[in-house]
Amino acid sequence: MIRRAKRTDCDGIEKLLYQVQDIHATARPDIFRKGEKKYSREELETVIADDSRPIYVYLDEEGNLKGYAFCILEEVKGLHNLEDMKTLYLDDLCVDEDSRGEHIGRLLYEHVCKEAKALGCYRVTLHVWNLNEGAMKFYEKMGMAPLKVMMEQVLS
Repeated sequence: MIRRAKRTDCDGIEKLLYQVQDIHATARPDIFRKGEKKYSREELETVIADDSRPIYVYLDEEGNLKGYAFCILEEVKGLHNLEDMKTLYLDDLCVDEDSRGEHIGRLLYEHVCKEAKALGCYRVTLHVWNLNEGAMKFYEKMGMAPLKVMMEQVLS
């Protein structure tokens, strides 16, 4: 079952936030802090209550949280150089490491796309770190294509 997150989902979401952080901190310890997570409990509860930042969660038959998709509704309006456009930005998608390969990520992604259409969005966008090859392959398999590339030069 996939539904909007509730405050009672915070423990399950936090467990997955740590898993995502660990992937990034292992690959890029110069950027990401090991053992941390993206949101404090208070920040997470604020996001859950914000309709412009929906979080969708996947629950198994026993009600265990096995995945999430954090989204942000974005709208461009009245700019001279860009078309007016509503976008659902997929900020973070995670499936519990013990449940990967069960197509939960695909179900969450498809749900996000369905919700985006219902909200009148033109597209779904996201950023993916080059270090996360598995995520890049997953999103390409879902039909996504690169929109733009951010580059860096680390100055030692």
